[in-house]
Amino acid sequence: MAKVVVLGAGIGGIPMALEAKQLLGKDHQVTVISDKDWFEFTPSNPWVAVNWRKPEQIKVELAPVFRKKGIGFVAAAAEQVKPSENQVITVDGEVIDYDYLVIATGPKLAFDEIKGLGPEAHTASICMTNHAAIAGEKWQNFLKNPGPIVVGAAQGASCFGPAYEYALILDSDLRKHKIRDQVPMTFVTSEPYIGHLGLDGVGDTKSLLESKLRDANIKWITNAKINDIGPDEINVTECFANGTETVHDPIPFKHAMVLPAFKGIDAIAGIEGLVNPRGFVVTNEYQQNPTYPNVFSVGVCVAIPPLGKTPVPVGVPKTGYMIESMVTATAHNIQSLIMGEEPSRKPTLNAFCLADFGNGGVAFIAKPQIPPRNLNWSGSGKWVHLAKVAFEKYFLYKVRKGKSEPFWEKFILKSIGVERLKKPDN
Repeated sequence: MAKVVVLGAGIGGIPMALEAKQLLGKDHQVTVISDKDWFEFTPSNPWVAVNWRKPEQIKVELAPVFRKKGIGFVAAAAEQVKPSENQVITVDGEVIDYDYLVIATGPKLAFDEIKGLGPEAHTASICMTNHAAIAGEKWQNFLKNPGPIVVGAAQGASCFGPAYEYALILDSDLRKHKIRDQVPMTFVTSEPYIGHLGLDGVGDTKSLLESKLRDANIKWITNAKINDIGPDEINVTECFANGTETVHDPIPFKHAMVLPAFKGIDAIAGIEGLVNPRGFVVTNEYQQNPTYPNVFSVGVCVAIPPLGKTPVPVGVPKTGYMIESMVTATAHNIQSLIMGEEPSRKPTLNAFCLADFGNGGVAFIAKPQIPPRNLNWSGSGKWVHLAKVAFEKYFLYKVRKGKSEPFWEKFILKSIGVERLKKPDN
């Protein structure tokens, strides 16, 4: 009997455990280790931060789901991974042995890299649902006494969509409360241009997102390096490709949210051969670590190099569609190893995003994520908002029921249209 351990229970970890168990069956053991005993649907956090959702609406208790599927569950954070000894040590001191390990932890949020950044300092966060809930409380107070807003993504950030979502959802909510005229807004991003998204743009995202920001009267600064953040102002330097810099006047705010850069979690940091200097897991084309071939990784914690040099460091996002393909490849490759065969499945690494703006939004698909692409499409409209609401319900339903089959592709075909996707590939 092989012991497969999945470290993490997020958008990558849960499908990984369910798909591995379905594929491997009762003859092999699958165990999940997570620092939380619930799943939270992170893409809904911008809604939580403006009180359009309550945290409990986007959470699922995990123990019953895994128990029903015959999957072991340890609700404790990992203290240390020992790949040379095939062990994971939890903060409770429990030693969990494995034959195969899948690291699906998501990132560590690097708030500490910029003075004043983060929910324990001067800016709100939507990276975690508890952060978003705190932001929602602050938002209620803000509406009673409004002022300037700054939203953005710091240097090294790799997840830009939620920043655009949050900025434009705030705009939408302010209009509902009829106080938009009292709130100047600035969008600050490390991207070299609006709509870059860490992907050098997808389809017409540059024009689409610039247009959305202009329509919402939101000013922006690109190539922005945030120097530090005070209680009521952000200090930014704009960097240019020729090496010159412009130090902007401090940008005042009464409410601010800036996405941080990501790092790998402490339990795997510094393990030579396993992770890169930022702590992300190094994998080959089969999602397998070259140094420790019985260790795989899926999701945001996987090391993917940036597309190219930019004036300010910009990371590459990992969307759910991409993660799903990582999961499927990994499950089959572990099965191959158990059967004495070599791994052969490769993820497709396509990117799909629904960015909701409250009363509309922008969607994009990149197949593959890295250009040049077979499909390079973006679109906008109220249907994006409706599609994201539907997808939230769809994903949470699948988790509650413990459904293991891949469904990002199925959902995309339904929400955007089969013909739009198929024609560019024919």
